[in-house]
Parts: sequence; C-alpha cells; structure tokens
Amino acid sequence: MGLISLLFSDPALFFILAISLLYSVIAHEVAHGWVASLFGDDTAKINGRLTLNPISHIDPVGALMLFLVGFGWAKPVPVDFYRLKNYRVGLVAVSLAGCLANILIATIAIFILQFPAVNTNNTLVAILSILARVNIILGAFNLIPIPPLDGSKILMGFLPFSGQQAMARLERYGFFIIIILLYAGILNPLIIFMQNLIYAMISLLFGLFK
Repeated sequence: MGLISLLFSDPALFFILAISLLYSVIAHEVAHGWVASLFGDDTAKINGRLTLNPISHIDPVGALMLFLVGFGWAKPVPVDFYRLKNYRVGLVAVSLAGCLANILIATIAIFILQFPAVNTNNTLVAILSILARVNIILGAFNLIPIPPLDGSKILMGFLPFSGQQAMARLERYGFFIIIILLYAGILNPLIIFMQNLIYAMISLLFGLFK
C-alpha cells in the first residue's frame, strides 16, 4: 500500500494521509509511555517522549517505510519495566497499550465512515479507510509474540522468570527472525488471524451499541 504515488497524483490527499499515519505510529509509542507512567515508570516523561511533537518520535527509516509500503514505526519509547509498581500486570498493560491505541484509532475511523455525509465523499472514504487499515495492520503485527514486538512482552507477563530470560536473550536476533519469517511468508497466516480478530472485536463493539 505504497503512498508515494499519491504525492504526484493527489498531493493534498498524500499530505493528509502522511500526517494521519505518522500520528498513528506516534500514538502507539506515546501510549506505551503514558501507561508506563501510570505504573510508576517516568522514563518516557523524563526523556520528553510523552508528547505528540513528531520531532521527538520520528525514525527516518520507519517513516520512509510507512510511505513506501504502508507499514512503518516511530522511535521506541524508553520504558524501564523493572520500575513498574506491579511488574507482571504493568508489563502486559504497557506492552498492550500501543496496540490498543492503534485499534482505537481504527475504530474511530470506521465509526466516522458510518455517517452518510462522510461515506459519500470519496476523499474522506479513502483517508479513513487507509487510516483504519494501516492501524489494524500495526496493531495486528505488533501483537505477534516475537521479540522485540509488543506481543512478546505481553507473553512475558505470563511466563516464569526463566521463560522471560529466554525471550530477552532472543530479542537481539528478533529483528532478523521477523524479516526472515516475513520474507518466507510464514507470518502471513498469523498476521491475517490477528487482523481478523481485531476486525471481529470492532464489529462486536459496534454491535453492542446498535
């Protein structure tokens, strides 16, 4: 879902989407830091990362990937998990926060699309549809339990200490493992499953409020 082509065909749409998607990855990181602060770790706050100022969060490669392939990342917010008041609960809550932020953004975008004044406007439909899809992809991908993705830390919250140590040792190789698994297509079924699970959660939420 590369967006660079829009820069030439529809510059206005490109810049609106660029800002929206950039803040999607920023919201993911800020959510981690904000929840960490609730559990007693102010590392992100001290480092000036509890802000929506993109300068504090932009990762050049992550931003470029976002616009080239429709998937990217911001600089990880620093979190000292050992400073959390309730280590296991805090570890799960902080790790889950980023994914929930993306799911919330997707839910809001899909909700807005339900209004006739919006879903009859092709530009708004394009913006909100892409925003929802990218945020669901971000949420789904980060739920995969492979270090350093958030799903691995959520899993660590339920593992014994020896299992946590094993996951921590795996983290230095995690990026390469993820690239290999993505290239081989092995992660595709899991990502699709996670996406479908998120769509089901959003559909259930809408069903409860009908």
